[in-house]
Amino acid sequence: MAARRDLGPDYEDALVDSFLDKLDVEIAARVRNEVAAQLAHQPPRGQSKHRDGAVGMAIGSLALGIPLTAIAAQTSGATGLLLAWGGIIAVNLAHALGRRHQR
Repeated sequence: MAARRDLGPDYEDALVDSFLDKLDVEIAARVRNEVAAQLAHQPPRGQSKHRDGAVGMAIGSLALGIPLTAIAAQTSGATGLLLAWGGIIAVNLAHALGRRHQR
């Protein structure tokens, strides 16, 4: 306010712009600090995704394994049953190895 009195009304817009620029820098710094503090208290996102993917794969394998077992055993006997579960095991193994490489 003292600068406004010293400079007069001709510089009022420049003073307001300067004040707003300083205020903007201060607000941005506070927001960055707050976001950094919040992120420091959260677990990494990647861990929960891997766990959810593993649970989904296990549930999906069981859900598909039951009807595949019945169909394979009915149509092809023991050979079909072994092929069906061999395929399920192969898919789960590929998924597990893929997750291991992502870590």
